[in-house]
This record gives sequence, C-alpha cells and structure tokens, in this order.
Amino acid sequence: MAALRYSGLDDTDSEDELPPCWEQRTTKDGWVYYANHTEEKTQWEHPKTGKRKRIAGDLPYGWEQETDENGQVFFVDHINKRTTYLDPRLAFTVDENPTRPTTRQRYDASTTAMEILQGRDFTGKVVVVTGANSGIGFETAKSFALHGAHVILACRNMTRANEAVSRILGEWRKAKVEAMTLDLALLRSVQHFAQAFKAKNVSLHVLVCNAAAFALPWSLTKDGLETTFQVNHLGHFFLVQLLQDVLCCSAPARVVVVSSESHRFTDINDSSGKLDFSRLSPSKSDYWAMLAYNRSKLCNILFSNELHRRLSPRGVTSNAVHPGNMMYSSIHRNWWVYTLLFTLARPFTKSMSLPEVTPGFDGFQKPIAHPTSMFLNGGPVLSDDRDGTRCERGSGHFTDFVILTQALILLHRQPVLPQSTD
Repeated sequence: MAALRYSGLDDTDSEDELPPCWEQRTTKDGWVYYANHTEEKTQWEHPKTGKRKRIAGDLPYGWEQETDENGQVFFVDHINKRTTYLDPRLAFTVDENPTRPTTRQRYDASTTAMEILQGRDFTGKVVVVTGANSGIGFETAKSFALHGAHVILACRNMTRANEAVSRILGEWRKAKVEAMTLDLALLRSVQHFAQAFKAKNVSLHVLVCNAAAFALPWSLTKDGLETTFQVNHLGHFFLVQLLQDVLCCSAPARVVVVSSESHRFTDINDSSGKLDFSRLSPSKSDYWAMLAYNRSKLCNILFSNELHRRLSPRGVTSNAVHPGNMMYSSIHRNWWVYTLLFTLARPFTKSMSLPEVTPGFDGFQKPIAHPTSMFLNGGPVLSDDRDGTRCERGSGHFTDFVILTQALILLHRQPVLPQSTD
C-alpha cells in the first residue's frame, strides 16, 4: 500500500477507477488498454488491478465505430449526433485472464489467426498476400485487414479475388483491402504486378509468399520451366527481388514464406553434393508431382534463409513457416486421388480458421534482439540458423542456389534487380 500511495494509485475509491493521468481506450477488436498521459506510455494491464479487460457485446443501437487520421478508434452516436473516443461499452467490460500455458510453446494446433494478432494494431501497415482468395492466404489476409492493415490480395483469378475482398468487407466495411493480378506461372505477370504496386507509392511492411500448386500433372509454363517449381518458388523469388527496394525503404519489414514439413523428404543436390538443376525443373520422364512439391518447399526455405542473411542488416527479416499438418484446404484440387484422400482425412484436419502462417508475425512490432532466420511450425522454432549458413538438407549452398535461381530468370529474359552487397 505504501508503494501505491507513493505512486498516487490509491487516490481513488473504487478498485477499477483509474488514477489521475490515466485514460481507458479500446482497440478495433474489443480489447481495453490504458494510456498514461504523463509518462506517454500505454499498457494492457489495469494500472491498479493488473487485470486485462475486453469489451462484451455489440455497440448500442445508433452507435458506430470509426477511425481517425491517426489510426485511433472513436465512436459516433448518430441518434444524439455526437462523437467520443470513449467506448460506450466500457461500463460492461469483462476480465480476461487466460491461463498461462505450462509449456514453452506459445501457440498450438487450436490457435486461430485472430488470436495470434489479438491486441495488435496494424493501422498504417501495408501487407501483400499471394494466393489470398482462399485457404490459408484468405485467412491471413482477413486477419490483417480486421486489425487495421492495408491488405493487397495478389491473385491469378480476379473473379475469386474480388469475391474474397467482398467477404472481408462484409465482416468490416471499413477494412482497407483490394485485389491485384499476379500469375506466378508467368514471370512477366510478376513483373507487371511489381510495377503496378510501385506505382501506388506506398510502403510494404509484410510480404506473405503463400500461393502454391500441388499435385499438378507435368507441364511447362510459358517461360519454359516446370510449373510446380515456378509457381511455388521461382515466381516468389522474382517477386521479392523486384520489391526488395520497397521492403528495405519500409523497414522494419518482414517476408514470410509458406513452406512445408515435406521439405524434409527430398534433396536438390546430386550424388557429389552439388546443386542439380534437373531436380528443380525436371523433364516429364523424371517428374513425380509429390516430389516436385517437396523440392519446391525446400527451395522456399533455402531462399528464406539467404534472403534473411542479405536483407536483415537493412531491417528486413525473413522467416519460413509450416502451416500445420493435414490442414484441409483446396490445394488438393488438381487430382481426384488427392481430393479423395483429403476428404477421408478431413475429420482429423485443422479448420481453415486455424492457419499458422501468422506466427511469423508474432512480435512484428517489437524489436528483435538477435535477428535470425527461422523455420516455424505452429509457433515454436524448429531450426534457428543464427549464422545463416545451414538449413536442413542442401546446407552450404545458399549463395550457389540464389545465383542459379537468378540465372534461370535471366535466361528467360526477365530483368532482375542487382544483388545486394554484403
């Protein structure tokens, strides 16, 4: 009590009444936080009780939530024609004191994307998500949009992309979300997307490389490369190269590459330990859809680690993530056998409301004491390459791998940005 009296926190009659200089505010997703105008700081815990609170129920009839030019939430009473920064539901808050987990893992298979971003305000942040019209990409894009970010859905099918935009706006009509055309199977489309994005003259704080192809029959793209390899890896590689200057100018920024645990079941080196191009873009006689997918996912991790090594000194971090085992999505749609297997396994799979791409953004707005390239599986770190020189199989070939990928793009007459100097 002496400490409370000394700090001026015992001058109120009620336990929940705020001391002088403190103000109670709310976030878009209904969480209460407290602002100290004297010390110019904010915190989630009540300054006296140490409890966290959230808003219960909807706004009263006639009230609407808005956001000012500074990103701060305020409320409009249309009936009495007045505005206030005080949430009218604050009188009906409930305590939120979740039980702390007993293990070191912060997120598990039941964690939703909305829970991972809970309490975070991404107002003013620009996020690009590839393949965002369905599945993991849609849930990730929606979660960011509902937390205030300006989200761009980069998709091949604009009809489905616009439908996804409408679904997000249906949940919050003031969400800043739009769709842009991006076909990763066509390098020129990637180039056009990058040019159109730069023409907007906006920052880029988060780039989620999510789009992927699975179980495709063998085919070559118009650029002359095997489709799974180009869509899952090469297209994203080219996209990041074209946008890396924007990412660096927007620092702190982050690239998240959606990979898979299946990367462990393949290799891209020959018997002598050197990179084998024929394994990246195989001929029809050497092609197996599952193996092509696994190799593309290994490429994702190699690329993410090398990207982090090159750009982290400039404030851009890169992480690869595994979205979760047996997650039911539409990625199996290209072959009826996989569709049957996924349908049979569906009762045991994770809901699409539980994507684990967003653990890559946990602490996005916090400083990182020891920036590292990480492979995340549902939150916990599976591989932590602090020196940026190893990654599962294919270790020791980061630079050769990146040079080879750049050469493939140059071979198909697509200009790339100069390599960053180390």
